[in-house]
Amino acid sequence: MICLDCKHGKPENGKVTIAFERNGTTVVLKDVPALVCPICGTYYTTEETTDILLKYGDEAVAKGAEIEVFRIIAA
Repeated sequence: MICLDCKHGKPENGKVTIAFERNGTTVVLKDVPALVCPICGTYYTTEETTDILLKYGDEAVAKGAEIEVFRIIAA
C-alpha cells in the first residue's frame, strides 16, 4: 500500500494518538494501533479499530465528560 496523502511512503505498523470532539466532549485515545506513513505521518486504522474508537467516544459522551483520555491496550 502506498500512502494516499503523500503518494510516496509505505505505511508501517505503529501506534498513534487520536483526538476528536463529539457532542461537546473531547476524546483522546492513546496507543491506537495503525498503519503510519513514515514520510508524512498519515495514519490508517482498520474498520474494527475505528468501531472501537467510536465506542469509546459514545461512552465518554454518555458519562457527560468534558475531556476523556483512554489508553488502548492491544490484545
